[in-house]
Amino acid sequence: MRSDVTHFQCEIKNRIATVRLDRPDRKNPLTFDSYAELRDWFRDLVYADDVDVVIFGSNGGNFSSGGDVHDIIGPLTRMNMKELLRFTRMTGDLVKAIVNCGKPVIAAVDGVCVGAGAIIAMASDLRLATAEAKTAFLFTRVGLAGCDMGACAILPRIIGQTRAAELLYTGRAMSAEEGERWGFYNRLVTGETLEDEALKLAQKIQAGPNFAHMMTKTMLAQEWAMSIEQAIEAEAQAQAICMQTGDFERAYNAFVAKERPVFEGD
Repeated sequence: MRSDVTHFQCEIKNRIATVRLDRPDRKNPLTFDSYAELRDWFRDLVYADDVDVVIFGSNGGNFSSGGDVHDIIGPLTRMNMKELLRFTRMTGDLVKAIVNCGKPVIAAVDGVCVGAGAIIAMASDLRLATAEAKTAFLFTRVGLAGCDMGACAILPRIIGQTRAAELLYTGRAMSAEEGERWGFYNRLVTGETLEDEALKLAQKIQAGPNFAHMMTKTMLAQEWAMSIEQAIEAEAQAQAICMQTGDFERAYNAFVAKERPVFEGD
């Protein structure tokens, strides 16, 4: 998997990729280029055999301030409808790429996490945050609808319809304590331990059956649009596939031998 990216930071070590936006002096806003490169990187992740888990980290005490006011919002006011739709589809494609990348994604959120930054955290599978994290879907505060990049579909599934509606209508910041209490954040940690805790969680997941993790992520995404009957059948097929893996046999043999299984992801 490529780590020689241009518009964000990327480090791959021990099959864990850590990415983070790279403009800490401006609280890590997104640009047209970083949107596109992140989208392409997560799309390519589907085919990467050297990465099992991704951490989307903070930088300089902040996660992301969303779309850059000068580099994105200003130019958008001068675009025609065709150009605007091309842009909004590209931003939505980033969310689709994260959801469909086949690898668990952990957001490690500190400080400002707003706009498209909040969407990236929302699209991740797991979210850790510091007490200083302030998360806002502030699209209405710039005259736009709250239905951006899948927010009206995904956020209610995480925190509930009423809470999501409040955040999306008002654009107010959700405190870290609210985020944990409502289920947006898995747990809160200190700023000093945020990266270590995210890495520990990534290592715990990476040590598991990674082919099976891919199937879990796939089912979590696909079953939104399924009936209960369809979901049960889809899971039956997914589990039957996993029962053919070497990791399933390794787990059985380890259980018989009263040992801890060592998974290899096949």
